[in-house]
Amino acid sequence: MPNFLENTPLLLIVFFFICFIFSVLINNILLKFAQTLGMRGKQADQVRWNPNIKPSLGGISFFVVFLLSYIFINLVQTLDTAYRIRLTGILAVCTMAFLMGLADDAFNTQPLLKFLTQITCALILLFTGTYIKIFENDLFNYLLTILWIVGIMNSINMLDNMDAITTITSIAACVFFILVNASLKQMLHPFSILSIGVLASLAGFLIYNFHPSKMFMGDTGSQFLGIFMGSVAIHFCWNSFPQNLIDTNEQLYHFAIVGLVFLLPLVDTATVVINRLLKGNSPFIGGKDHTTHHLFFKGVTEKSIAILYFIISLVAVFLAYNLVLTYSNTLFWISISYIILVFLALYINTKIKKVAK
Repeated sequence: MPNFLENTPLLLIVFFFICFIFSVLINNILLKFAQTLGMRGKQADQVRWNPNIKPSLGGISFFVVFLLSYIFINLVQTLDTAYRIRLTGILAVCTMAFLMGLADDAFNTQPLLKFLTQITCALILLFTGTYIKIFENDLFNYLLTILWIVGIMNSINMLDNMDAITTITSIAACVFFILVNASLKQMLHPFSILSIGVLASLAGFLIYNFHPSKMFMGDTGSQFLGIFMGSVAIHFCWNSFPQNLIDTNEQLYHFAIVGLVFLLPLVDTATVVINRLLKGNSPFIGGKDHTTHHLFFKGVTEKSIAILYFIISLVAVFLAYNLVLTYSNTLFWISISYIILVFLALYINTKIKKVAK
């Protein structure tokens, strides 16, 4: 390996800050020159939490930095054919999700097109070797992979309903991916490098997305983040096996890890779907009925909600990190209890009557 790569931590710190600066600059340029692409607030048929017209262009910086990270991987790593195929598949689906999100922000495409694109992304991952491997029957693995990819892309998209919420929960997930590889001394692993790049892009975007936000990530960002994190999570969450599972079902263990790392997207989506179905409404039609909205209705400010969700996410990621590296039955059941507690707290809050104004 070349001399300049021998100090891996320093190399990756420099890489992170370069990506962060790129993200800040890209978002600043987009904010200054955005005219109509991604502008929200004029369409009367759409349900939006924030009534102000702001550009939904944050996802462009995510994708540009992702491409820089992909190039960086090829500069510092010599990959075998199988891994190169996997990375090419991830590049392809991230590009597809980004373009589909960009088209949706610009032209409000039909939901069916979005769904078909998500299915296609899942199939590409399958054919390039990135899929869940927790069952002996590969058919079950393939079906779960498709369900996971489509589900997480929609969950991340649905969570993008208030300033900074999706950004900070995505930051927490990326921190988990990076910490696991750092602890395993695999910091130059391709997925670790990609996660560092995306984390830097999210940090740069957060400057413009924290309340009061100057721009949104839009479907361009949420669809990209959904497919990226869904793909990387297959490696870090679904297919990671600790050596000392004791009296715990392996499949349940993997669902617990996924439930922790993606706690808030999954809880928010489950809550919204349950409540809409109970009311006889379609779960696919937007509304101001997310867990974040109900907290705001109780008098919690948008900044406080973002901070609260970040704390919840960090605790969940801490539990997941320790489950992967230092598994114990006690920690496992504490983690399950935490997942249930967060879900019940946020769900019950949606059933409490709004504060009168």
